[in-house]
Amino acid sequence: MLRTVLRRLVKLLLWLTALSVVLVLALRWIPPPFTALMIERKIESFSGEQSLDLQRTWRPWTELPDDLKMAVIAAEDQKFADHWGFDVAAIRAAFEHNEQGGSLRGASTLSQQVAKNLFLWSGRSWARKGLEVWFTALIELLWPKQRILEVYLNSVEWGDGIFGAEAAARHHFNVGAPYLSTQQASQLAAVLPNPRQWSAGRPSAYIIRRASWIRQQIRQLGGSHYLTRLESERPDWWPSWL
Repeated sequence: MLRTVLRRLVKLLLWLTALSVVLVLALRWIPPPFTALMIERKIESFSGEQSLDLQRTWRPWTELPDDLKMAVIAAEDQKFADHWGFDVAAIRAAFEHNEQGGSLRGASTLSQQVAKNLFLWSGRSWARKGLEVWFTALIELLWPKQRILEVYLNSVEWGDGIFGAEAAARHHFNVGAPYLSTQQASQLAAVLPNPRQWSAGRPSAYIIRRASWIRQQIRQLGGSHYLTRLESERPDWWPSWL
């Protein structure tokens, strides 16, 4: 009996693993119609007084402004072009900081945030963290860097029911994403640590200062020239179809 149960569990695990690989590979080309976080927010709203109206419109890579691409890299993951999904130094620093007590500090890369928002639920648990590692590894393996950033910008939460750059630009600044100014792009990036509490369209003095810091970081990273590093080819041994 025990051997049969174990055999079935192993078979189920193999099927789930294969399904996750196929799903991530398909989303390399297919725009995700929704994310796990969007579903979670919608379910949460059912217990409130008003139902949440989710807003999201997909914008392809070529229609997303370089200012916004660089702003989120500067704010969230300055080593994005160099790492393979995990910033080990930042994780170690966050762990040491959290061990000392006080406010918790995260160290999630853009790739980890895509994995979490797209496939997983909120909260802290070893099970969720393990799945986050798995999906992050798959994303880095099967998607180019440009695709990771494209999905991030079209999926990240920018307010209650506001998902993706297009919805955020229209909600906060009444313009389409391609027409965001450098200032507006930096303010959108500045609120990402807490987009449901902070407003990019009605920024506090802290958000204004943080947006200014982000623009300074963009210049230090080399401006939009940094984005050419996302086009770099994989190693020689990498399959050409990837």
